Amino acid sequence: YYHQGRLGLQKDMRRAVKLWEEAAELGSIDALYNLGVAYESGEGVEKNRAKAAEFYKKAAMQGHVQSRLNLGCCEGKKGNHDCAVRHFLLSAKMGDMNSVENIREAFVRGLATKEQYAEA
Repeated sequence: YYHQGRLGLQKDMRRAVKLWEEAAELGSIDALYNLGVAYESGEGVEKNRAKAAEFYKKAAMQGHVQSRLNLGCCEGKKGNHDCAVRHFLLSAKMGDMNSVENIREAFVRGLATKEQYAEA
């Protein structure tokens, strides 16, 4: 709740990151995702997209849908469109409608195949 300043707590992103690090060490998939968001945005830590992708990957490998979507977005920003579409396909199969939309957009732009779009 420190990251949003809820429940009467003062917003403190550095404290939130410290708690997420502890929770991640204890196996929290959501904490891994939140650390990815923090490093991608630079809130509470120095902005580091590579580190963000590492945290997203760890969470995605354990079934975290939003992390898989974010990994696809990270890959797309780097120009790795094939890899991005593969991530979007996985998260789409897990029910994420944003991933389906991303695959549709990739198809329209010629970055995904008709088969991939149909699979989503």
